[in-house]
Amino acid sequence: MANMNQMMRQAQAMQRKMAKAQEELAEREVTGSAGGGVVTATATGSGELKGIEIDPDVVDPEDVEMLQDMVTAAVNEALRAAKELETELMGDIAGGLGLPPGLV
Repeated sequence: MANMNQMMRQAQAMQRKMAKAQEELAEREVTGSAGGGVVTATATGSGELKGIEIDPDVVDPEDVEMLQDMVTAAVNEALRAAKELETELMGDIAGGLGLPPGLV
């Protein structure tokens, strides 16, 4: 019975740590850029796109496709950075359980 109580306390502590890490992910921001920084995307650590900044000098009505490609690249870079941050924060928690990253 003592083992079961200890396991329950550990599980509750893990849940608190996970909730705190999820809150931190939602608050922290990461960025991605493309075109040498002319397009920048900002996302939260939980993967929510917060904004996109585009240098007005790069807007060319004759080449909208290039701008679309840069926006896509910047957003993808920001979302990759968010995933890395999530893996970093959640990996510390999963390490306490002995679970491989990605299962938490």
